[in-house]
Amino acid sequence: APPAYGGNPAPSYPAAARRRGQQGQVVVRAEVAPDGRAARVEVMRSSGYAALDDAALASVREWRFAPAEVDGVPSAGAIEVPITFKLVD
Repeated sequence: APPAYGGNPAPSYPAAARRRGQQGQVVVRAEVAPDGRAARVEVMRSSGYAALDDAALASVREWRFAPAEVDGVPSAGAIEVPITFKLVD
């Protein structure tokens, strides 16, 4: 089974990005260690705004994951996480 990330908090919307009206989706790739921690994270697809990309990376670094499993044993794996920053009226 691949890693899973449900139940983690959404990233905080950067105040400067909110003021500038910046929004978009960031796709973050997380390499997940057998203990469920993010061993490495990187932006696979940028939102087009560094502040949003950085906020997504910082948040995912702190998340806990359900690690991948091979024959019922926790194992390292990778997952892509889409994070959407959307302003609401």
